[in-house]
Amino acid sequence: MKRAILGGAAALAVAAAGAWWVTRAPAPATSQTAQTPASAPAANGLLVVDPAKAAALGIATAPAHAADQAPLADLPAMIAPPANARVAVAATLPGTVLRTLVVEGDAVTRGQALAVVASRDVMTLSADLARAHARAGVAQSSAARLAQLNREGIIAGARADEARAVAAEAGADVSEKARILALVGARGSSGTYTLTAPIAGRVTKADIQAGMPVDGTTAPFVIDAAGRYEATAQLPERLIGQMRVGQTVRLPVAGGSGSVTGTVTAVGNAIDPATRSATLKAQLPADPGIVAGRVGSITVWGAASGGAVAVPEGAVTTIGVDEVVFIATPRGYQRRTVHRLGAADGQVILKDGVRAGEAVVVHGTSALKALAEAN
Repeated sequence: MKRAILGGAAALAVAAAGAWWVTRAPAPATSQTAQTPASAPAANGLLVVDPAKAAALGIATAPAHAADQAPLADLPAMIAPPANARVAVAATLPGTVLRTLVVEGDAVTRGQALAVVASRDVMTLSADLARAHARAGVAQSSAARLAQLNREGIIAGARADEARAVAAEAGADVSEKARILALVGARGSSGTYTLTAPIAGRVTKADIQAGMPVDGTTAPFVIDAAGRYEATAQLPERLIGQMRVGQTVRLPVAGGSGSVTGTVTAVGNAIDPATRSATLKAQLPADPGIVAGRVGSITVWGAASGGAVAVPEGAVTTIGVDEVVFIATPRGYQRRTVHRLGAADGQVILKDGVRAGEAVVVHGTSALKALAEAN
């Protein structure tokens, strides 16, 4: 009886042990999974990563956005103000520079003094103006007196009309000389006049210094209007048909937003035989990072193909010869081969491989790349 009981107990123990082994068999696999961030990729390049491990690897996603524009070309360009935004400040009267008040590169406002010039012509014009005032006073008094005599019937009306004409002529002479002196900012008492800025902008030329002579044929200052610039680029022959007036251009600049956006204003249709290129011009808004005379690179944007999306640059990586992105799915991270249309401003425009709204891995891409290459 004891033997039977002991035998039964042993059998139960063996059965229990067998049951425990069947239940715990997956434990090694679970332990292995805990040590490896992702399992081997499943069909269609799917990488399965435990959520805790994904967080540890710094994996983060962002939605892909539909793109209606794509970069067509990067073109080296010279930045300068438009021709109609540059003004020369001429020395109206000959003289000698007494003092300069601005230097090249200074920002100026409309009407701001630029330099003081001593001129003998100012003294002559001031004297002429004083004489013109005297003549005008006499002419007006004479015209008033003759008009009274005409009303009394003492003299003919023709004499009164003649006197009024002489007074008007004298008044016009006064106005003209006063306008000239005011136009040049003259001070008759000191015999000097002031060169002033006709527009607000930046001084891009200051070919003047104290003691140098100036005359009416020189323009010692050039001012570029603030508010807009023009980029002039050489457009390769192969791209001429792709560029249109009104397309968007972007110019990277230091600081601020990182780039400014402008518009194509002209596309040449004549090819230079020496360079095999045409001229493209684009208008750009003012920005602290834009300096006239600087050479930069503008990106011309055109209409994107249907289905194009924009993703951050960090989302795209290379595996073998293919550019790929990783898409977050409920089952894991799906590897997709993509083809780019271009890149600018930290964004890559993809022609295919990703749909708008899909969650694209933007951080931790290198970790997923390592797992994909390891498997």
